[in-house]
Amino acid sequence: MPDLLIRNASVILTMDDARSELANADILISDGVIAAIGADLPAENADVFDATGVIITPGLVNTHHHLYQTLTRAVPGAQDALLFGWLQRLYPIWARFGPEEMFVSAQIGLAELALSGCTLTSDHLYLFPNGARLDDTIAAAAEIGLRFHATRGAMSIGENDGGLPPDSLVEAERVILEDCIRVIDAFHDPRPGAMTRVGVAPCSPFSVSRDLMRDAAVLARDKGVMLHTHLAENDEDIAYSLEKFGCRPGQYAEDLGWVGDDVWHAHCVKLNGQEIDLFARTQTGVAHCPCSNCRLGSGIAPLRQMRDVGVSVGLGVDGSASNDIGNLVADARQAMLLQRVANGADAMSAREALEIATRGGAAVLGRDDCGQIAVGKRADIAVWDARAVENAGSWDPAALVLAGPAKVRDLFVEGRQVVADGRMQTIDLDKVINRQNTLAARLAE
Repeated sequence: MPDLLIRNASVILTMDDARSELANADILISDGVIAAIGADLPAENADVFDATGVIITPGLVNTHHHLYQTLTRAVPGAQDALLFGWLQRLYPIWARFGPEEMFVSAQIGLAELALSGCTLTSDHLYLFPNGARLDDTIAAAAEIGLRFHATRGAMSIGENDGGLPPDSLVEAERVILEDCIRVIDAFHDPRPGAMTRVGVAPCSPFSVSRDLMRDAAVLARDKGVMLHTHLAENDEDIAYSLEKFGCRPGQYAEDLGWVGDDVWHAHCVKLNGQEIDLFARTQTGVAHCPCSNCRLGSGIAPLRQMRDVGVSVGLGVDGSASNDIGNLVADARQAMLLQRVANGADAMSAREALEIATRGGAAVLGRDDCGQIAVGKRADIAVWDARAVENAGSWDPAALVLAGPAKVRDLFVEGRQVVADGRMQTIDLDKVINRQNTLAARLAE
């Protein structure tokens, strides 16, 4: 692949260690890596990309998603439900999925993320009906061209054993652990610049046993992969933990080995001060999902408090059945606004929200090679049109989260162009949308 010179960007928000903001600057990319940054860089034999009139940021990083849920947006009966009721409405529908539903819904969810500036995403897939496998979503990510952290989720306690999911969607714990080993051995790439990594991710404390949580942590550390689950999402979640385990979620996680810099938890809306301090002390990460938390009425996560004591926090759009859209810029804006509602208008700036959405998410996922525009980092770059209508009249185009735009003009992953002029380059998106709508209609019947 020839070198690429991105020339004359109006503003580059590097999110480097100095949080540098560069005007009228260039970026040279070689072999998927940022080779140089500065003004009037020589093109030599590089292809030239004209960046006049654009804002450039690092590619955004999504730390929590359920891609399969893009087939179940705005389902009647789930639109106005709290978390547990919402799940109980949707479980029977998800039980009818198969490999094609997993693959196509992942294509749509990943394309939606790409169009919102995302270059690296995790995904939490925890149900595998009718022959579906983690392989289906990994194949979709390879086709779309995004950097992908797939997590092999699981549910092992069904309704008959006091859990929330129907028995048809749970798996034997031996089978779960064996398949975790299979997908890690088949797909996980620990090297810098990896396009695919795999994590271990039992769904939640109310759908798996203590033994599986403990065994999953041992397995993941033996394999050198990360751990992920849902934690402390809402008041129901806290009540369940107190009733079933006799402790709060933070203590439950600590007792089972689920803290450390190789662990990140989704939501954490209801963490108390002791739990926040525990996460800071152990370098445990958090995937903050503000739009989903609003949609399900879960509450406002203590993001300001977490950041102030040094908890590593990234953003997550969460599944499209609980967010309904997968736009990471929208979640960055929502995160900022909610902290202002809770803590005052000066509680979070647009630049801090963007930092959480870029290098913050990369840190949560253990990717010090991503999340910033700096020499030696991977060439994951989002290009935003500063001349878009949303930005017209803005005195500070760099305040992207305040004024927009909310979709990228162009997107590069590992130096390869995935979005050009607002259109996907790696798939026929119209064709995939038509197939997605056909599958959704079939499920609705």
